[in-house]
Amino acid sequence: MNDTNDTELLGKVCSLDPVAITEVYDRYSPGIYRYAMRLTGSTENAEDCVAETFSRFLTALSNGRGPTKFLQAYLYRIAHNWITDLYRRSLPVVELDEQEQEMITGESDNQLVHSIELKSQQQRVRWALAQLKAEQRQVIVLRYLEEWEIDQIAQAIKKPVGAVRALLHRAVVKLRELLHGEKVEYEYERKLFI
Repeated sequence: MNDTNDTELLGKVCSLDPVAITEVYDRYSPGIYRYAMRLTGSTENAEDCVAETFSRFLTALSNGRGPTKFLQAYLYRIAHNWITDLYRRSLPVVELDEQEQEMITGESDNQLVHSIELKSQQQRVRWALAQLKAEQRQVIVLRYLEEWEIDQIAQAIKKPVGAVRALLHRAVVKLRELLHGEKVEYEYERKLFI
């Protein structure tokens, strides 16, 4: 999405144009849902995050505040803050939903073992992400799961590109340490951060 379209859309949104607000929701809510789902592992939390993100966005607009540019970054910052607050309140517990439980009960032993192992790995990654500092968690998710470019992340977290690269590098090293249980030597892997 280019900045011109966002700027034009923001102009309409700031005047509380319902069509423009709907367009913003339709454009950005799926990505925010995926972002929250990856970090929390819960459809309920992801839905709550989307709802709260847009509620806060509309409140800011109706109070004459809100973004003047970089709409996507602004919305993800709201979502990130909501998720950070969620982690502060309690470490997320991932439970199987009804559909997953039904799927498992109909599976063979091998499929069941694979499903349990996959769920366990997902929980371990979520646990490791939860151990990172909030900014580290944010850059990991935006870069590798949401596939944002470094300059987009820099805009979202309001840091220079070089600082984002350094933050991302430290986050990857820390995540490796948490997942592999051993101290990892700092090795600069340029391809990860470009």
